[in-house]
Amino acid sequence: MDEVDTNAKIIWDYMLMHHELKKADAILVFGSSDIRPAERGAELFFEGWAPLLVFSGGFGRKTKDWDKSEAEKFADIAIHKGVPADKILKETASTNSEQNVLFTKKLLEEKGLNLHRFIVVHKPYMERRTYATFKNFWPEPEIIMSSSQLSFQEYVTSEEYKEKTINIMVGDLQRIKEYPAKGFQIPQEIPDEVWDAYEKLVALGYTKHLIAK
Repeated sequence: MDEVDTNAKIIWDYMLMHHELKKADAILVFGSSDIRPAERGAELFFEGWAPLLVFSGGFGRKTKDWDKSEAEKFADIAIHKGVPADKILKETASTNSEQNVLFTKKLLEEKGLNLHRFIVVHKPYMERRTYATFKNFWPEPEIIMSSSQLSFQEYVTSEEYKEKTINIMVGDLQRIKEYPAKGFQIPQEIPDEVWDAYEKLVALGYTKHLIAK
């Protein structure tokens, strides 16, 4: 691997929480323009990890032109794969991770559901940031992070997509460092090796997703 791939993989591996799956009350899938989390959510449902599948997501920057919300689109994918519609809940208003958490919490409360353990599914490089956001805004439930079972090389399907993914990972790592002070996430320890990889990628020009100063 070249210098870019080597450092990107260090950050990728850090972003994965490496949680062991356990039986849960629900599988909660965060929406995005990448449909693979929907497929992973359905896979976990069929493996019997939880009896309920919850999709959360309205229209984001990359999905604003979709004909359906992210949650509705993901639910359609799950139903097409055979998940019964009555085992699915949809939260269709959220536009960011904080809202994914808070609006899902509200939906479940309105349904009279008091759930204690979730398997939360997102893109692989979003696991850690999603975990830190969820625990910040809804600390009580136990959450187990999961994502598509793909390596970095398997996940990025083109040079253009690789560049985009690395830019997002670099920006998200910066947010993991800075957002706890802003009240957006719980603190997460960042090993020196991971921050060193961040600084090298920033020096190589991967700055498109950094917080504007």
